[in-house]
Amino acid sequence: MRHVAVMAGTGAIGMMAVFAVDLLNFYYISRLRDPALTAAIGFAGAIGYVQIAVSIGMTIGLGAVTGRLIGARQARRARRLASAFLVVMFGTALVLGMTTALLADWLLGLLGATGEARAQAAHFLHIVAPALPLVCMGMAQSALLRSVGDARRAMQVTLVGAIASAILDPIMIFVLHWALTGAAISTLLSRSAVIVAGFVSLRGHHMLERPRRRAIRPATRRIGKVALPAIATNLATPIGTLFTTHFMSRFGLNAISGQATIDRIVPVAFALVFALTGSVGPIMSQNLGAGLPHRVRETLGAALKLTALCVLTTWAVLAVFHNTVIQLFGIHGVGADIVRLFCCWLVASYFFIGLLFVANTAFNNLGHPLYSTGFNWGRATFGTIPFVWIGAHYGPIGILYGQSLGVVIIGTMAVLTAFRVIRRL
Repeated sequence: MRHVAVMAGTGAIGMMAVFAVDLLNFYYISRLRDPALTAAIGFAGAIGYVQIAVSIGMTIGLGAVTGRLIGARQARRARRLASAFLVVMFGTALVLGMTTALLADWLLGLLGATGEARAQAAHFLHIVAPALPLVCMGMAQSALLRSVGDARRAMQVTLVGAIASAILDPIMIFVLHWALTGAAISTLLSRSAVIVAGFVSLRGHHMLERPRRRAIRPATRRIGKVALPAIATNLATPIGTLFTTHFMSRFGLNAISGQATIDRIVPVAFALVFALTGSVGPIMSQNLGAGLPHRVRETLGAALKLTALCVLTTWAVLAVFHNTVIQLFGIHGVGADIVRLFCCWLVASYFFIGLLFVANTAFNNLGHPLYSTGFNWGRATFGTIPFVWIGAHYGPIGILYGQSLGVVIIGTMAVLTAFRVIRRL
């Protein structure tokens, strides 16, 4: 429990810092009191989550393989494969980012974005999307630090980005009056700061070397066996979000603003739950590599207890301060109803999302990555589409209820399967 708590706790602070950048951007833009701008952030964020999902998937593969090699006392091989795979990660992120920027307007049209909100969202993506390699490299550096057990520096690397954003956002948006353009430039600069901090922190661990051309193929083949299913797994959540955003757009800019507020609050409020995915994985990999299956089982149990504690605490805080949240972000009309329902009641459903995430971590690190792919896509399809489609007949509130019900079913099935996998080790 102590190992899980330390790794997840420091990872949560780091992840909270990463997503706090988006939350700060959204908060400052909301202070301009322009529904088109806040909706634009919501539409751009829905597409941006797809990019982030690919980056997270590659990072999971990198962390799982290097963690297992380190657990098996093969540090030199871990360094060689990690350095080579960073080249693959950079190239993949660059292609995805440039493609997103080129197709931004068309993709936003599919989501239901129109008018000024669509134009502003496309402008934001044209600036931010091509810089996806910065996000990918920052995540990779943090994963390598966790794989060698340096949770403190992994946390510090991501904190650098949040601090930079906290300083730059108000300057870019309010002092220079650059509005959404300022938010985009601030995002690029904060991500660049993370990269610099990451390289400095990794120097003492000798986890990076000059990439060897002959190592790229074996690194891609070995890490890709975990990374590709992990990418497919992680893509399911943002695809489900895109589907939900499309339906929510039918109810106007206020509804999109309310949904965007939830989407920005959740990663910060549940940073511990999300951090378990990256933090618990190396612990499971190391113990599997060391031949200690009973500790893998203990790790899963500790992660579930931390998930329950995190959700209960967050639920209590959001329920008490839901009116403050609505006032801070200037949400009105149906958007305020959406945020109020989430903070007071539906936030409890994130316990089952936590069950799904922890189970997926077990699958990815214990040799069953296709299980996590199946459950995540089950959530994005069977657990989202029919429930949201039916819920949409009752308005945006019905959409939220539909989402929550689907997650309860899929999350419960996933964690029961994870325990069965561990029993077979």
